[in-house]
Amino acid sequence: MVPGTTRAGTVLGAVLLSLLTAPAHAAHAPSPVPERAAALPAAAPDPVALRAALRSALANGAPGALARVDDNGRAHRLAEGLADRGTKRAITAEDRFRIGSVTKTFTTVVLLQLVDEGVLKLDDPVVKHLPGALPDKRITVRHLLGNRSGLYDYTNTLFARTVSGFEAVRNKVFTHRQLLDLSLAKAATGSPGGAYAYSNTNFVVAGMLIEKLTGTSTGTAYRERIITPLKLADTFYVHPDTALPGKHSRGYLTSDGSGTSLVDATRQTASWAQSAGAIISSARDLNTFFSALLRGELTSAARLTQMRRWTAVNSTQGYGLGLRRRDLSCGVSVYGHTGAVQGYYTYSFTSGDGKRSVTSFANASNNAAVLNTLPRTLEAAFCGTQATARTAAPAEREDIAPDVVRR
Repeated sequence: MVPGTTRAGTVLGAVLLSLLTAPAHAAHAPSPVPERAAALPAAAPDPVALRAALRSALANGAPGALARVDDNGRAHRLAEGLADRGTKRAITAEDRFRIGSVTKTFTTVVLLQLVDEGVLKLDDPVVKHLPGALPDKRITVRHLLGNRSGLYDYTNTLFARTVSGFEAVRNKVFTHRQLLDLSLAKAATGSPGGAYAYSNTNFVVAGMLIEKLTGTSTGTAYRERIITPLKLADTFYVHPDTALPGKHSRGYLTSDGSGTSLVDATRQTASWAQSAGAIISSARDLNTFFSALLRGELTSAARLTQMRRWTAVNSTQGYGLGLRRRDLSCGVSVYGHTGAVQGYYTYSFTSGDGKRSVTSFANASNNAAVLNTLPRTLEAAFCGTQATARTAAPAEREDIAPDVVRR
């Protein structure tokens, strides 16, 4: 347990009981669809199907792809293709990479720990802690973390043209306030507490809250509250530095045109993302993080229950507080987050008991065909040979500029 939190029990059964008995509260977006079975099916992970998914990512344009499954103490590691097109170095399951919006769950955990410590409440208006930051005083902390604030996603403006937009900000350093101002220059997309609408702006404001309430940088908060306690040796927040430390995969951004040219996007400040998407990590560390989270080791049971109150995204997905739920073909739900930052796609999910986790990654972005291969790694990892083909699976959307249609 992270020092300074007030976790009310570590037993998974108590967490599940609280989920079953928690009263519905329309303003807090209770799940419109019941969660599926918490227990995993009998099937073991299917390494053949996992490798096939990775090879499909390569066939659709990713130079490399990897997956790691941690299954109740046993690790399965798979990798295909290249980490570096220049040196021809093969990618490995130990490579570090930019995790994009998986950062949002880290940000959420820090804020929920502050809720546990009594520093703020989920239903506090944001302006209580950041006076004058938002024009709509009804927006609460809960609305931010659930993507229900109505704040316009500034990345739709920055990256309407992906490559030219990236090159314009690759080496730029933004403040949180500058990113927020980009959002506020556009009209709100909805009312606070209304429909789910994914927006990076929410987690920029969450980063502002962390820095105001802790008196430290977001990077320091991640390190002191999550990275060091969990001994995440491959996890870093280097913003605004541009280099990834240690052995890492390079990232390749697909061009906007009809050609197949790739832009090496590895070195960047990722300042456009910050608390919404700038962490660097590895498959091992992300599996450790999500396993610890679902086992109740990072927040109180009450806060974990709040994270798992779902708003529908589509027929197979829900969003809680900084946490995604995906319902798989074999009748189980898994929990984690997706991530995109230029050149990098990440999927990281765990079972309801935290005993089986998978992180899959491809060193590509701006490529819908590659992105749509990664959900297959979840089916292979959690359903094994019990996985069944979906005839109408919803298309995946990037966490960068989610309203931009990608080919």
